[in-house]
Amino acid sequence: MSILSTPPATVTGVPSVHRWKVLAAGVAANASFSAVFSGIPVTSLVLRNDYQLGNAQLGLALGLLSLGVALGELPWGVLTDRLGDRKVLLAGLLGTSAALLLLMAMARPTQGASAILWLYGGLMLAGLLGGSVNGASGRAIMAWFGEGERGLAMSIRQTAVPLGGGIGALLLPSLADRAGFGAVFGLLMALCLASGGLVLRWLREPDMVASSQAAPEPAGSALRSALVWRLALGTGLLCAPQVALISFGGIFLHEVGQASLLLMSVLLTLVQLGAAVARIASGRWTDRRGQRRPYLRACALGSAVLFLLLGLSSLSGMSAALPWLGGVLVAAGVVVSAWHGVAYTELAVAAGASQVGTALGLGNSCVFGVFFLTAQAVPVLLHWHGWAAVWIGVAIVAMLVLPLFPSAHKQPASS
Repeated sequence: MSILSTPPATVTGVPSVHRWKVLAAGVAANASFSAVFSGIPVTSLVLRNDYQLGNAQLGLALGLLSLGVALGELPWGVLTDRLGDRKVLLAGLLGTSAALLLLMAMARPTQGASAILWLYGGLMLAGLLGGSVNGASGRAIMAWFGEGERGLAMSIRQTAVPLGGGIGALLLPSLADRAGFGAVFGLLMALCLASGGLVLRWLREPDMVASSQAAPEPAGSALRSALVWRLALGTGLLCAPQVALISFGGIFLHEVGQASLLLMSVLLTLVQLGAAVARIASGRWTDRRGQRRPYLRACALGSAVLFLLLGLSSLSGMSAALPWLGGVLVAAGVVVSAWHGVAYTELAVAAGASQVGTALGLGNSCVFGVFFLTAQAVPVLLHWHGWAAVWIGVAIVAMLVLPLFPSAHKQPASS
């Protein structure tokens, strides 16, 4: 009996409305961790100044956070399929809170040279433990929602990423500047603990009854499926322009457009809010039209075009016009962030019900592996040929994604 073929009406013993509480708990868990991995990079300008880091050291610090997630995602995903969503989510959120407490205690800039080492280690540990959140919450949502709602539900869950990132972009740079990074880590810890409380209260495995309409499970291991690997690698690579913008967009706006700290925060918050709206709309649209894979290809192409335009603007001298620069950057950030829920839904369906956690873990290992590599590559490209090389480089990566997202298959549309 497949959880991926069972509509919500066949969940027994619990009113079907409970699935929305499960979704709310998943959104809260993802938003709290997103505030960590998307919010801390937005403080990059203050982080660089307070810790007296060079661009390469900054890239390493931000990259280690992503590397931790990349290393933890697949093991957490396999563990989720064996132990269930609730246990893994609670362990990850509590562990991330402990890592943030360690950062708050040992990695303040005022604590000298050792603070940088604690910063490196604490960020990687937070990523390693927080890597449980995406796969576990995704598995729970795929279990509680039927085919006609999964794209929307997963996209709503994925809005937690820009939502958490938007909270981070709006609050963390000013908080870091005024109160220091101890306060930043403390706020993030409080968010993780609060979302853990919602998981404890609302998240549990559904009791399912047999369905005569159950779809066949894909044969074999998800890790042996060429389709799963293609979707996972494509998902990962399309995050390269996204992480470049999130991690270094503020520095770009400051150095090239002379934007203030407040304006940087506002523009990056607009990126996150626009991405949240676009993710919900894309999930609903693909549920109705059954066009997940063509939509993913369109997002890859659109991202490539917009980041190429951003790079050409840097070359042509238009970079001095801050309104133009900010507008293109926001548009590029929204398009390159709009597709995540659709991609994770397609990846989960391709893997089958018994291996949703494993497949989502693989996808996120690719995503955060690319996050790490991108954070290391951007300073190199910046040193080599300036911001034009950075944006044109990630535009090329987006183009490379097109062959990885298949175009032949059409999902059945739902009424």
